[in-house]
This record gives sequence, C-alpha cells and structure tokens, in this order.
Amino acid sequence: MAKTKTPYPFEDAFERLEALVSRMESGDLTLEESMQTFEEGVKLTRECQQALQEAELKVNELVKKQGEISVAPFDSGDR
Repeated sequence: MAKTKTPYPFEDAFERLEALVSRMESGDLTLEESMQTFEEGVKLTRECQQALQEAELKVNELVKKQGEISVAPFDSGDR
C-alpha cells in the first residue's frame, strides 16, 4: 500500500477536524463558509482514515520464533 503524505501529522489533523466541527456546529458560518469548512473536513477525515489504516497495517504482533522475529497480522477484535 502506498504511503500517503498528509499536510498534518495525524494528531494535528484530528484536532483541526474537531475545530472544524465546532465551527460548523456554532451556526455562525455563511453557506459558503460552511461548504468550505465541510470540504476541508471531508479531506481531513479521509487523511485521518488513511493514516489509521496504514497504522493498523503496521501494528502487527511481533512473535519470536526460533530467534527470529516474525510478523503476525493485527487483530483489532472489532470484526
């Protein structure tokens, strides 16, 4: 899977997303501002989801077998 470069580290993107949600929930935005905020939020959501998917792939259980480290698939338990 190709690694996606995001403009923000995950935590910063998530904080920005929370700020956008707060702005939208305030009801103080014009329609145009709401649409721009929503569009940015959708992009950040996709970036965060991609980062989480990549992290899940990297979070593998390391198991020592005969002196070697082998990688076992991560089981989130949510499935």
